[in-house]
Amino acid sequence: MREGVLWTNLSLRELSRRLMTMGTPASRRTIRRLLRKLKVGRRTARKKKTMGHHPDRNEQFENISRLRQEYETSGDPVISIDTKKKELLGNFHRDGQTYTQQTVETFDHDFPSASQGKLIPHGILDMANNHASIHLNTSHDTGEFCCDSIALWWEEHGRSAYPSAKQLLILCDGGGSNSATQYLFKEDLQRLATRLGIELRVAHYPPYCSKHNPIEHRVFPHITRACQGVIFHTLEIARQFIERAKTETGLRVTVRVLEKVYAIGRKCVEGFKAGMKIVFDDHLPKWNYRALPQVT
Repeated sequence: MREGVLWTNLSLRELSRRLMTMGTPASRRTIRRLLRKLKVGRRTARKKKTMGHHPDRNEQFENISRLRQEYETSGDPVISIDTKKKELLGNFHRDGQTYTQQTVETFDHDFPSASQGKLIPHGILDMANNHASIHLNTSHDTGEFCCDSIALWWEEHGRSAYPSAKQLLILCDGGGSNSATQYLFKEDLQRLATRLGIELRVAHYPPYCSKHNPIEHRVFPHITRACQGVIFHTLEIARQFIERAKTETGLRVTVRVLEKVYAIGRKCVEGFKAGMKIVFDDHLPKWNYRALPQVT
């Protein structure tokens, strides 16, 4: 092969024809044998190269590791949160196979106008108890939805699992509904801290590092596997199959529906930045801060 050429998508038949035009005839069988000898095979590209490397990346990973150790040692809860891929509700194709007597026919196009709504699954992983809470909504992925999801987890599982907890560590990505740069999320977080009566500490993963967020590899792949080939005709079907996700190491998944309609385009209330009870860390404050409950 030419120097610098790493791959080709030509078939064995096409390779045989090209060699023929170059004056070196070879059958497909011969080409297959030579390719094996050269250890050339059909492979799928891997997502391995990062799109960016923030200079504070390693420092933040070390900081997150330290915080996790500190909270776990003291018996305080540590949760990992994220929003899974959004899905259209309706007769739309989804990857995977199921046992059927005949082929299931779905729409040939994924037009939102033909759907019954959009499924937004927000996930929370309780790191110590290996328990995932998935909260489904059909309006918009907002910071308010994220905070309501955390509140529901606390009311149903967190408070009983950590009765003496006074603080909660939240690990999350740096973008999306829980963006590290959005004061609107901090306002919702401040309101949540007051609502729950505990200190909320947030640690964001650096840019391009979402795959390191624990919920990404400890929960979401198992939900995808449990729902392979399943057509999400309704919200209830999605709920039933997502809740079936489990692992041999003891992962449990609980699914609830949040029916509230979350508005987009909200702005921070006037004066929030001046009077907020958000305390930024001295070390990497853009990714690490605490929301303190306000006394009313």
